[in-house]
Amino acid sequence: MTGLRYVYAVCRPFGAALQSQLTGVAGAPPKLLHHGDLVAVVSAVPEGEFAEEPLRAHLEDGEWLTATARAHQGVIDALTTVTTPLPLRLATVFRDDSGVRTMLEAREGDFRRTLDRLEGRVEWGVKVYVESAPEDTAENEPPPGTAVPGRDRLRRRAGEHEDGPRQAEEYAARLHEKLAAHAEDSRLHTPQNPALSGPSERNVLNSAYLVPRVQSEEFVEIVDRTKGEAPGIRVELTGPWAAYSFAGEKP
Repeated sequence: MTGLRYVYAVCRPFGAALQSQLTGVAGAPPKLLHHGDLVAVVSAVPEGEFAEEPLRAHLEDGEWLTATARAHQGVIDALTTVTTPLPLRLATVFRDDSGVRTMLEAREGDFRRTLDRLEGRVEWGVKVYVESAPEDTAENEPPPGTAVPGRDRLRRRAGEHEDGPRQAEEYAARLHEKLAAHAEDSRLHTPQNPALSGPSERNVLNSAYLVPRVQSEEFVEIVDRTKGEAPGIRVELTGPWAAYSFAGEKP
């Protein structure tokens, strides 16, 4: 295998085969690099694209970054179906196999402890959105000829714009408390950028939950039962994922 080594994840040895047609970053198939009781999942990537200087430039290229992230995630998803991977951050690259083995030795204790903690567990993501307050339009105004003092008008508009988000945040807090009680661990992430959720919705909860795989069906049912409980509020469930939020690795 020529080229630099791109590392997707670290895991324990496993017997199941990866998908035969699986390709990773730069179109190369992932390989297993065994080192003691740890396995690094790697593929060869071209030096002209992944050496330090060109990589720094590519990380500023949104199109390249999106394609690389999708390929990276595809390998992690395939691993999640056959083992419990510990995902490494995007664009973790070493010179050769020796560099990867050196990394495994240096972090061996941490990898083992984290893999033991994550074994048989997956991550579920939950987001809660509230409909954004509509802009004031003629249909929101009182009938023509109705006198509304300026102070009352401002108070009415403030109430319209504040009640929805406040109720949604209270709902999200209760939901998080309920879900965290049915998970082994949880993380509250920064709410999603409005540019991603769109102008019609505001993200008020962006959370992750570590759940034993065998209890995932029950967890999903709990989330599904909450959908539609509150008008104007949307609950989104994603997963199961490899436990990114609990792996100690930066995304």
